[in-house]
Amino acid sequence: MYDILSKRNHGLKRQTLAFAQQLVSTAGYSGQETEVANLVLRQMQQLGYDKTLQDDFGNIVGILEGREAEPTVLLTCHMDTVSAGDPKAWDKDPFGAQISDGRLWGCGASDCKGGLAAQVFAAALLKKSLLPLRGNLVVAVTTCEEAGTSAGIRHLLEATLPALKLTPTYAILGEPTNLGLYYGHDGWMEVNIDIQGSSLFEVDDAARNIFDQFRLFSNEDTKTGGLLNLSAQAPVFLSNTPLRQARIRLNRRLIDHEQVESVMGQVKQQALQAVHQKDHVTVSVAVSSQAQTSYTGVTTLGRHITHAWNTDPFGVLMERSRQALEAAGVRVRPGKWQLGRIGMATAGGVLTKEYSIPTIGYGPGNEDVIHAPNEYVEVDKISEAVYGTASIVHSLIGVPVFGWTSDSI
Repeated sequence: MYDILSKRNHGLKRQTLAFAQQLVSTAGYSGQETEVANLVLRQMQQLGYDKTLQDDFGNIVGILEGREAEPTVLLTCHMDTVSAGDPKAWDKDPFGAQISDGRLWGCGASDCKGGLAAQVFAAALLKKSLLPLRGNLVVAVTTCEEAGTSAGIRHLLEATLPALKLTPTYAILGEPTNLGLYYGHDGWMEVNIDIQGSSLFEVDDAARNIFDQFRLFSNEDTKTGGLLNLSAQAPVFLSNTPLRQARIRLNRRLIDHEQVESVMGQVKQQALQAVHQKDHVTVSVAVSSQAQTSYTGVTTLGRHITHAWNTDPFGVLMERSRQALEAAGVRVRPGKWQLGRIGMATAGGVLTKEYSIPTIGYGPGNEDVIHAPNEYVEVDKISEAVYGTASIVHSLIGVPVFGWTSDSI
């Protein structure tokens, strides 16, 4: 079976890379992904997916139907990217999709257009290899993930898949893992601390005291493995009449098993300690929220929370994935995302914490180069991700075909 997949994958390599180049050369910031979405939908249709659709929030979904209604595997990537920033900071055109030194260079190459191309073609590889599927394979390319509210994946799980009568049994993220088999990461939350009162001077003093309090914590040794745990932005003064108002925005890392409510209580307690002598000042704490409008014009309100999550590294999903990669002759390297910059995250928190879907990550990108100039993905790893992903999927929902050769089918 793996010989079949390997040979078919070799034949798809040039087409997969061309698609990855098209993706990288097409800008698609959050809420502006129209061209990327059209490109993905067209490619799925050309590859012969059994069903393809664009939902009303702009997510693109392709389906390979199995012989039975379940289980269902969800492959998912986001189509949007962070801003490329100043082109002068790049050594190469951020949308040139140039290939050199064995790398595909450009904005979103690792996060996660290389992974997106790999997942779209992993389904195509299974179909072209004529390997039968017992369950369903869903490839979902979501919108508005980089905006920090996971609006696209939530709409997919709340509305789109239920309407199709599909419930994912397992999910695989195509986010950058450098072909490691990842099973979780810490989370982030963005908190607004609002201060108001009738006295301009008391409110200003209180805001500065609170900021100094959290800045002190963020400047102390509050790092785990060299990763920033806390960041406070200087207060912004919102109005003078009838009340003086100020706001401090706080970014706080969440570790596994931390509850949002308890963290919010800690933040408020620390803020109140900093203003204990200000009788005419009130302090409130809330998770930052944002209205997110998709490129299709649908608006939803989301909170800036990324749950910490962890899939059992010895559970069924990880064990089968390990076994499949080993059988396919692919190196197995378990691990977790490090999220070295504020705001980095995946949809894994939504999938595992809100929908109880066991989730792992497997993608060709490199976490160390994302959200920065000169982003790239290694060309050979895109093709290897296609092969590895197809092998994992077949281990989860495929019909066993031990001993088959290409001549047999």
